[in-house]
Amino acid sequence: AQKKTAPTITEMADQFIYRDKTKSPGIIRDTGKTIGLFVEAFGDKPVDQITGGVAGEFRDMLFALPSTHGKHKNSLGIHDAISRAKEEGLETLSGKTVKNHFPRLSALWGHLVQREIVARNPWAGWSYDVTQKIDRRDWTDRELAQLSTAQWTSTTTSLRSYVGIITIALYTGMRLGELCNLRTQDIVTVNGIPCFHVRPHPEDNWSPKTAAGTRLIPIHSHLLQWGVLTLVQEGEHYLFPDLNPSARGRGTDFAQAFSKFKKRLGLPENVTFHSFRHTVSTKLRNQSGNIRELWIDTLLGHEASHRSQGTTTYTSGIAVQNLQQVVEALEYPTFHIPLPPP
Repeated sequence: AQKKTAPTITEMADQFIYRDKTKSPGIIRDTGKTIGLFVEAFGDKPVDQITGGVAGEFRDMLFALPSTHGKHKNSLGIHDAISRAKEEGLETLSGKTVKNHFPRLSALWGHLVQREIVARNPWAGWSYDVTQKIDRRDWTDRELAQLSTAQWTSTTTSLRSYVGIITIALYTGMRLGELCNLRTQDIVTVNGIPCFHVRPHPEDNWSPKTAAGTRLIPIHSHLLQWGVLTLVQEGEHYLFPDLNPSARGRGTDFAQAFSKFKKRLGLPENVTFHSFRHTVSTKLRNQSGNIRELWIDTLLGHEASHRSQGTTTYTSGIAVQNLQQVVEALEYPTFHIPLPPP
């Protein structure tokens, strides 16, 4: 006689969790999220095929997943999101978040073990480093000097776009997605000060990561002397028009090319593209001048830590002159690459 196939994880969740009237809507919702991630990663597996090995693999995947996964309408699939987090050095899920997923599966397996549908619970007994965070660090002056002289060899991104993206990153602290999606119309003048305006592009179905991500960034005097305004080409929609648009975002090819490039230069794994943003944040927070923390957060598009109405209103009203003062505090004595002609 043919062996009967065991029920799948979603069938069991439906029977023992989703239909259970004693379970709170929160437990049902959270369990659904966890099982959705598992099914996306491994398919709707029969429960008797979900071993300790599979549970361990799922745990490793969760630790590699970016912390923003699933928070946007057009989030990448789990495998693409993990690749991108690795390429761009994005912040990944904390040990605490990963730890929250496992009891939800363990609770379901409690029913399955009790009814002898499975022999054991592979979700129990795991340990979590609840302090685990990506070990990302700033660029050193020596590494920036190395970048200044290294030859860019990518075939997917032009030298002009590469130089433009990394130089603007160092003088603004913008995220890679924000840089790659800059349009020519996003260079504006406010109170006589030229600025980058990071804002949603409904026509391109792109928007900054958070509400605080919509912001004005005064253009550093070094960038103006360097020729940043010549990146605005007549008839071009984007500041970096040669970047390939892909389902995974305009910066994907560049992120992969940059990752390979820095490996070729022998730079350590914990120095990533995102380290430019890190470097800007560290430099500004170490300034001895009268630069306020709130101005730095506004410039970088960080959510204000004190979310009172007063703070929110004040943040939106911070004078561009104050933000200009913050930007001008940035300097890089060892980094300079001339902007190649178009």
